[in-house]
Amino acid sequence: MVRLRYNYRVEPTPAQRQALARAFGCARVVFNDGLRARQDNHRSGLSYLSDGELSKRVITHAKATPERAWLGEVSAVVLQ
Repeated sequence: MVRLRYNYRVEPTPAQRQALARAFGCARVVFNDGLRARQDNHRSGLSYLSDGELSKRVITHAKATPERAWLGEVSAVVLQ
């Protein structure tokens, strides 16, 4: 059996680096918010948050607040 492996080097432009940093930063914030929400529910003895409910809380509702309005600057796919 022959196994091939390819190596690729990604060299983004400065604008692409900025866009990637923004996307990764937003994804990190949404992940941490979701984790915190599930942990809070668990500690309070409430039922498990479904993925849909979690998405509404930490993405859809968060975008409507002034503190997290900047989440609307990146693709929704990144935040999911």
